[in-house]
Parts: sequence; C-alpha cells; structure tokens
Amino acid sequence: MFIYLTRKERFNAAHRMYREEWTREENFKVFGKCANPNWHGHNYTLLVTIKGRINYEMGYLMDLKALKVIINEHVIEKLDHQNLNLDVAFMQGKMATTEILCAEIFNQLKAPVEQHNGVLLHSIKLYETENNAAEYFGEI
Repeated sequence: MFIYLTRKERFNAAHRMYREEWTREENFKVFGKCANPNWHGHNYTLLVTIKGRINYEMGYLMDLKALKVIINEHVIEKLDHQNLNLDVAFMQGKMATTEILCAEIFNQLKAPVEQHNGVLLHSIKLYETENNAAEYFGEI
C-alpha cells in the first residue's frame, strides 16, 4: 500500500515569455502582456507530492522537516525573488512558462527526494495564479 504525502511551499519570481528570433510584435501577438520587455512576476504556490510505503517503526513515509530542507535547498533558494529567464541556472535557454518550470522543478527534486529509502517523487503541481496550475508526473 502506497501513501501519498504533499508539502506546500511558496516563492515569488519574475519572468518574460518571448522568443528572441521573433519581433516584438510577434511576441506580443502570441504572449500578450507576458511578453512585456520589463518582465512581470507571480506569487507561485508549489505542491510536492511523494509516495511510498509507511515506515511503521518511525510512523511516517518521510520526515517532513527533511522534505522541507530538500525543497528549499534545491528549488526555493534558487527561484525565490529571481528572474526565471536570467538568474536561474536550470532554466537557462528554456521558455519560462509554468509548464516548463514545473517539469524542471521535478527534475531538480527527483534525485534528492529519492535518496530517502523507499520514497518516490510522485508529482509537482505549480500554481502560477490561484486559477492556473501545471502538474507533472515525470513522464517524457
């Protein structure tokens, strides 16, 4: 029997959606206000869900304090109050959409989370706004 456990974190970041090879007009036609050359920001909400079997000796799947440390070290400290297009190494050369950011956060957390005995990273859900979110389960 698998149990699923979710940790919620928040961060703030700026980004711009645009393609260098397109004109300003083409970018605004496709991306609208998100192509603003002066950037724009979001207050993101991140949900990290892990799964595995309960360790009955300890009484839990994983110590949530340890999960918090992993998320903060590998994601939040790299993203919070940063420009996703310019400041975040794992986003370099990628379009800074919520979908791509969600998948890249999964990639950042998979190995450190799964170093804990029997714990698997199940999904990342990233809210860009209260109405818009992306969710990634690690499929290619």
